[in-house]
Amino acid sequence: MRLRFFTQFLFTALIGFHAGALAQPMDKTHPVFENGEAQVVPGFLDPEDWIRHDLWVETPFDTDGDQQPDRMHVSVTRPGQTETEGLKLPVIYISSPYFAGTAPFVDGLFWDVKHELGQPAPRERVHPAVTRKGKRPVISDSHIDTWVPRGYIVVHSSSPGTGLSQGAPTVGGDNESLAPKAVIDWLNGRAKGYTEPVGGEPVEAYWTTGKVGMTGTSYNGTIPLAAATTGVDGLEAIIPIAPNTSYYHYYRSNGLVRSPGGYLGEDIDVLYDFINSGDTARRPHNDQTVRDTEMQMGMDRITGDYNDFWAGRDYLNDMEPMKAALLMSHGFNDWNVMPEHSYRIYKAARAKGIPAQIFYHQKGHGGPPPLKMMNRWFTRYLHGVENGVENDPRAWIVREKMDSGQPTPYADYPNPEAAPVVLYPSPGAPGHGRLLASKADSGTRETLVDNFSFPGETLARAETSGHRLLYTTPVLAEDLHISGVPRVTIRLASSEEAANLSVWLVSLPWNTGQGTRITDNIITRGWADPQNYRSLTESEPLEPGRFYDVAFDLNPDDQVIPKGQQIGLMIFSTDRDFTLWPEPGTELTIDLEATHLELPVVGGAPAYRKAAGTGH
Repeated sequence: MRLRFFTQFLFTALIGFHAGALAQPMDKTHPVFENGEAQVVPGFLDPEDWIRHDLWVETPFDTDGDQQPDRMHVSVTRPGQTETEGLKLPVIYISSPYFAGTAPFVDGLFWDVKHELGQPAPRERVHPAVTRKGKRPVISDSHIDTWVPRGYIVVHSSSPGTGLSQGAPTVGGDNESLAPKAVIDWLNGRAKGYTEPVGGEPVEAYWTTGKVGMTGTSYNGTIPLAAATTGVDGLEAIIPIAPNTSYYHYYRSNGLVRSPGGYLGEDIDVLYDFINSGDTARRPHNDQTVRDTEMQMGMDRITGDYNDFWAGRDYLNDMEPMKAALLMSHGFNDWNVMPEHSYRIYKAARAKGIPAQIFYHQKGHGGPPPLKMMNRWFTRYLHGVENGVENDPRAWIVREKMDSGQPTPYADYPNPEAAPVVLYPSPGAPGHGRLLASKADSGTRETLVDNFSFPGETLARAETSGHRLLYTTPVLAEDLHISGVPRVTIRLASSEEAANLSVWLVSLPWNTGQGTRITDNIITRGWADPQNYRSLTESEPLEPGRFYDVAFDLNPDDQVIPKGQQIGLMIFSTDRDFTLWPEPGTELTIDLEATHLELPVVGGAPAYRKAAGTGH
């Protein structure tokens, strides 16, 4: 008898069961772990054996004005053994405003961007209605096939005011943090669930351990962060993928009104209309209180200044209670939700001592970490398996020619070996000036003329142009590794009281041939409003002809620029894919002596000098 017990004990230890698994009878189905990862278990694999049900979780708020606490629609998918064998499992939870459909892309949905800076748009937007799609009880099948067979329960919920969830969509308001908190509270027996949106029988989550992990992409990646900032007990780990961490950073840039890439003219009220799929009877109240009052009064498309409205939708301001382990994922070439969103939260989480890792790839919007990374993260923090994931390298970066499933580990991001190299522009307009490690001649100034008709790519490829200033390094004799956040300081004067300011960091010559990669041309970029040169919260009209110092970060990057290329600093005004379109003709004059780029180079100045093949 003792020998048989010892053999069983040794067997379970070898395949990596945690302490809780040892207590389970050997003839029952339970999670299996190998190499620190949850394995697909045959007993969890058949969808016919899964239990699916939906319910409504009561929240502590009423945002749709019906004088009743809003209830969130929740869908549960769990292995049958949670009923037949009394098995308790952790939860992977996904919440979204998109599950019930979105508004159509009709003419007039977006703001008209063709108007002068500091002036209102020439016409009001249209507000298309969302026709809710989907049937009960299933909200979404997202993630179910991946995680249920590996010993998890998968929970989905529609965010407030979308689908069958009650309340108002607020696009980053407090209810979008408190709603997932309520669901997690319900999973831990601290909130009430019901079989119906009104009345109904109580529903208890007796089938879970109460440990919850959240994930999702874009808006669905924002909600895990929103939930984590509440500090709710039970939320152990989150894996946000390309999350919007600040709606100001999404719709503004250093005081400038700026659209997310691919959605010219979008603003926060457009996104409200886009996701407004909730109860049609409550929509007039929600439109009036949220879109037509709070948003109209707070979003400020005239100045673009940071204010209390935007501060209340910036999750960096709410991180004090956060304790959930963070695995962040983003693409360096995501010009929709730009990579600054992930880095600012990762940096703050690291400063707080929260277990945190970051995964960056070289593609665009979306893109999760490899399944192995996600599996190890959830296995460690939801199942409690000591797989050492917290001791893994903090940064994982997919190199330029590698598959997303093969990231390279680094000690951290930015690369700890990176140091800023200061580069100065030397005159050359309307052609290419030089970008060197020494200042230009004293008093050198160059001028560009704004014209929205010319896309950034056209300006970068042009040998000469009066609509941009372009300064290039020597042709690189060796590869140059950039890692971190480039920063520009530009001394400029404008011929008008307001002007757009756009900066691209490019790799030249521009590649358009077969096999061109997303990393080949644009390294990174950024935008700013010169009227906010002194303060992000208070802009002031520019005095034509007066020079101002404008300093701001470009988006973070980690990229190896190959030998044979030149790095170009391009300064221009209107970026037609992102900014408003004032009438052409505004002149920006740049004082080159007081303008410079801080480029984060792995190996610092010695590495740059070696790659540039010059001591200058």
